[in-house]
Amino acid sequence: MSTTTIIVAVALGLSAGVLAGLFGVGGGILFVPALVALGLGQLEAQATSLLAILPTVAAGAWNQRRYGNFRPRLALALGLASVAGVGLGALIAISLPEPVLRRLFAVLVLAVAARLALVTYRNRPRYPETP
Repeated sequence: MSTTTIIVAVALGLSAGVLAGLFGVGGGILFVPALVALGLGQLEAQATSLLAILPTVAAGAWNQRRYGNFRPRLALALGLASVAGVGLGALIAISLPEPVLRRLFAVLVLAVAARLALVTYRNRPRYPETP
């Protein structure tokens, strides 16, 4: 990897992280296209995004345990179901041609954007304040 690639990757990661936090969407929606733009295939980008979420999950669980919000049995059930879901999703993803996988991801991005727009529309003030 060249220095330029690393600088672009850091800039894209920082930008995607800020946008994900600002808009309240999962970072994978933004990171996967960024990784594809850096030259990874769609399958590799999605796998990398899934791996990148693990430290966030661990940190979140640790903090929530400190606040008394952590439920071990529920976390175990959710974790096991997630592992099964990732395994099933990976099997489906590797069986699809890359162009189909990209189109499906694009549909997901559009669905997230539509939901974000709908929530924003529903939460708008009904009667704007007058100056």
